[in-house]
Order: sequence, then C-alpha cells, then structure tokens
Amino acid sequence: MSTLTYHSIAEAQMLPRLVRLGPNLYGAVFTLMKLVPAEYILRRAIERGELEDDAVIVETTSGTFGLALAMQAALMERELILVSDPAIDDNMHRRLADLGAKVEMCTVPAPVGGYQGARLQRLAEIRAGLPSTYCPEQYSNPDNPRSYALVAEQLSRTLGTVDCLIGTVGTAGSMVGTVRGLREHTPHTLAVGVDSHRSVLFGQPDGPRTLRGLGNSLWPPNLDHTVFDEIHWCSAAEAFAQTRALHAQHALFQGPTSGAAHLVAQWYAANHPDQLCVVMLPDEGYRYQATVYDDKWLAAEGYLLAERPTEPVTVGSPAEADDHWTRLVWGRRSYEEVPGVVPRARQTVQERALS
Repeated sequence: MSTLTYHSIAEAQMLPRLVRLGPNLYGAVFTLMKLVPAEYILRRAIERGELEDDAVIVETTSGTFGLALAMQAALMERELILVSDPAIDDNMHRRLADLGAKVEMCTVPAPVGGYQGARLQRLAEIRAGLPSTYCPEQYSNPDNPRSYALVAEQLSRTLGTVDCLIGTVGTAGSMVGTVRGLREHTPHTLAVGVDSHRSVLFGQPDGPRTLRGLGNSLWPPNLDHTVFDEIHWCSAAEAFAQTRALHAQHALFQGPTSGAAHLVAQWYAANHPDQLCVVMLPDEGYRYQATVYDDKWLAAEGYLLAERPTEPVTVGSPAEADDHWTRLVWGRRSYEEVPGVVPRARQTVQERALS
C-alpha cells in the first residue's frame, strides 16, 4: 500500500480536503489556508534573491497569515517579527511566541485605516530600524493570489468543471487567485465573494467589525473587483450561527470565516442545482472554542439568533445593505461602475498606506 509522505507539517496541511456538503456543493476544507501564500511567497522571494540570509521577516497581521508565517519561519530557522492588534487572541499570541515569532501590538487605531493603518505605520518604523528585512506584503504582493493556482489545479483535477466558487474576501488573495486559475480552464466559472458589513472592500463605509478574517478597513491592491459576479455581506451573529451549524450538521470544526462562506454557499447551491459549487473553508475552529463555540459567550455578547436566516435580501447598491445578510449582483464590474459605492477618492489615503 502506498502512503503519501510530506517534507514538513506545513506541507501536509497546505492543500484542502474536498468534502461533499450537498448534492452539488463541495467544501474545500483547509486546516490553515494561509499556508498556501506563506510558503509560496517566501520560496519565490528566496529564488529571486529578495529574502537574504540575514534578513528578518516582518509582516502585519492579526490572523492566520501570521501563524502560517511563524510555522514557515520556524521550519526555515528565520527570525520573524509580526505587528498585530487587539484582535489577536491570547491563545494565538502564545502559539506564535512558541514558534519563535516576536509579536508587537498596536493598541490605538489610526485615524484613517483603523488598526490596520496603525499596524502599517509601526511596520514601517521597524523596517527602518533594521539593517535587512523582508516583508511578504500579503495585501499587495501579487504572489499572494498567484499561490492559489495550486488550489485551482487541485479543484479542476479532482472535480472537473467548477461552475461557481464561493469564499470570503479579506486580502483578496484566495478568491482572486483561485478564480483566475479556474477560469483558465472554464471561463464561465462564477465568483461569489463574502464580505462583512462596514468593510470598505465592496463599497460600504469603514466602521467597527466584530467578524474578523474577512473584510478590511483598507483597500488591498490584490483585490480585483472585476473577478466577482456576486457579493454578499453578513453579520457576525449570522456567521457564528452558521459556523455552529456547519459543525453540528457536517462535523466540520471550522472558524467563523468558514461559517460566513457556508451560509452563502448552501443558499447559492440550493438555488442553482445545475451548477457544481465549491465553498472555501479557510481554517479550523480551535481559536474560537471560548467564543463562537461557547453558548454562554454568544448570549452574553448578544450573538444568539432565534433562528438562522434562510436567504439574503437582494439590493441594488452597497448603500442599501443593512446589518443583515445582503446580496448584490456585482456582475464583474469595476468599483467605479457599481452605483452606491463609497467614492474612490475617499479611499486614497488608505491606499497610500499600503504602498
């Protein structure tokens, strides 16, 4: 009997398991999806001579990209500094430290760009004070979306034609890269993006967001609006409830980004039975055992729903979206072509912060 072998635990956890979740819906279930861009970006940087032997790897993150970098840096025996904010939980902080990463915390949000803006400012200060650094720049590095060609290849090879890909959007790497890869074989493949309310990515004004791992207070240059056919926004309570349902119904113990994506995917697949659909489920739920998977916490924070929503409200512009699950037909349009978006001029300072 032949057995697959891997060179590292990171390699073993990189590609997703494909799990059937419905008659025409498959889940691409990742242990840690951010390992895909972390490994690819660092490997390409070494090949190009950008990541020198004595360089310190530095990056801004409050989520799983930092963990993926810490795993890769530990395996490569490289020094790593991560700039984060209060969104990072204590368990994640301890795990990063155990992997040898140094974590610097920004506790005050910037006037423009919030915590992400503050993190970018601190990152620039750290780089200015070190003789040699390399920053993966997950928001703007084109190797981020390029890395997901590996995922697109796996989906095409295993499932054949993928008619629709559903997934959350944060840095935009996973959806933009995977959809581009799929469309090399099947140009008709649809892309349904899932965002959070008060995220600037698809035209809403910036504001506080409880739901993390998707959405953004800054525009990532890797975001290509013309890739997307539909955009859905959902609330934290809706995502949390669907995360629990995904576990209860399918025994998939994933995080709330997966819950948000699955909320949209099961509705979309049921309403398009002639399409083969895949939903991206980015990471496991162990970080959320004391929050999303704790009924007492959900009740105390006001996130318990009397019942889960069964369908979105369709709107004609981002300005019409309220705090519940909302759907907009984006139609592969550029940002400026969509009515009711926050004017692009109001994003220019945030875009400069990422350059």
